[in-house]
Amino acid sequence: MAKDILEEIVAWKRIEVEQQKKQVEPSLLYSNVEKLLEDDNRQHLSMRESLATSASGIIAEFKRKSPSKGWIKEEGKPDIIPPSYCQNGASAISILTDEKYFGGSLRFLRTARPMVTCPILRKDFIVDEYQLYQAKAIGADAVLLIAADLTQSECKALAKKAHELQLETLLEVHSEPELEYVGDNIDMVGVNNRNLGTFHTDVENSYRLAALLPKDYVLVSESGISNPQTVRELREAGFRGFLIGETFMKTADPGAALKEFITQVIQ
Repeated sequence: MAKDILEEIVAWKRIEVEQQKKQVEPSLLYSNVEKLLEDDNRQHLSMRESLATSASGIIAEFKRKSPSKGWIKEEGKPDIIPPSYCQNGASAISILTDEKYFGGSLRFLRTARPMVTCPILRKDFIVDEYQLYQAKAIGADAVLLIAADLTQSECKALAKKAHELQLETLLEVHSEPELEYVGDNIDMVGVNNRNLGTFHTDVENSYRLAALLPKDYVLVSESGISNPQTVRELREAGFRGFLIGETFMKTADPGAALKEFITQVIQ
């Protein structure tokens, strides 16, 4: 895997967003979302609170493909797996909406939304506020902001806009310098154990950064987690969320695999 894969993905993402704006005019999308925000009956689920109060903190990910592994579960259906995750104890669900590199779709999140009762994270490479409005329109409760994708000022502006749209924010960092991105309108801080440039994965990255992370944030460890014992140890280090995708998606029944995993975490 080329070291510049993240740069390639973000470059494509900017092109993709401009294409999407031609399909759905920003003014129309923004107007529709404003109407949603005015609807007092619309359900708001807090991913932050769900993780903070959960005994396991598992964020189960609907991830059909990755740039490094190829297809994981090409036939995975958004009307089956996300609801099964929720029924089997997930604290939150992450749904990939990037199509080209991760085999995802905005449709997947829209499909899953009415079928699940736990918070949903839109996982994508957010580079434009248009994507935040999309996330709100399709029913996401939270969005991922990746420090490696953004300047600090871009991240700050996107986090502020996300909160205006009543979306929670999970800031993803991978290295110590990126901790400077932590600030206002950030609800959760995730440590990605996978280098997005090289796709090398090392769970030790979570332990290295744990002591440097602010204690008043809900901390999330992302990628490379396949052992319940690792989750227990990370909880002792202060983490309350654990983003796990491939471990479940590569099984015949991801929901059942999640249930068994949680049983081992909280035993």
